[in-house]
Amino acid sequence: MNICEITIILPTRNETRNLPFFLASLPDAIQLIVVDSSEDETPILARRLRPTNTTVVERPCNVSEARQVGADLARTPWLLFSDADIAFAPDYFDLLSRIGRCDVLYGPKLSRDDFSNYYRWFARAQAVCQALGVPAASGSNLVMRRLALKAVGGFDRRLACNEDSEVVWRIQRHGYRTRFDPRLIVYERDHRRLKRGALAKTAHSALRCALLYFNLLPSRWRSRDWGYWSNPGQLRLPRTPTGLGDRSHANHG
Repeated sequence: MNICEITIILPTRNETRNLPFFLASLPDAIQLIVVDSSEDETPILARRLRPTNTTVVERPCNVSEARQVGADLARTPWLLFSDADIAFAPDYFDLLSRIGRCDVLYGPKLSRDDFSNYYRWFARAQAVCQALGVPAASGSNLVMRRLALKAVGGFDRRLACNEDSEVVWRIQRHGYRTRFDPRLIVYERDHRRLKRGALAKTAHSALRCALLYFNLLPSRWRSRDWGYWSNPGQLRLPRTPTGLGDRSHANHG
């Protein structure tokens, strides 16, 4: 795939600190769709820093809805989903143009500074899961055919988090090919959640992903995040539907 065949889909919410670094890592020629739910000047900054090949949609919505809104607007055959708190490796797009085609392609999220060991181990776990036939995709670094996403009905708009893994499992179950490539690297810049509790963050994602994978997560829980975004570092399992957290905006992995 080449640059003209790809559209980057970027959900944002109050990302004025991270957005300049993300945009600086993009090729000028690639199409970018920003779906923004901010209370700050993120959409203004996006338009100012990248005035060409950029579409900014301001729409209050959760991360799953934002990814789907961007996908619906895109017209290229390939979609690259990412988050504003990462930067693409310098050789990312060159590698992308040389990697053999599949239907879903994802790579690791590493760190150049804090928590570098954590991210390396997570990348190894992704490789193991893929080898076992269970993709462990991250919405920070996820490429897929637009037609494959359409074939499964798109993202589950109810999900407040883990929407990236869930949609890739559905795509795979429809017979599409998935691939993890360790060379296709993005770098995380914002480690706030890990600083407030790496174990809780990991346990939260692992539990929710297991429930989603085996289709054991009740429908009424899908729109709740169990405190994932509102209380970093604290895993709160729901007791009743009324006891769950309400925040659905999110764009960090």
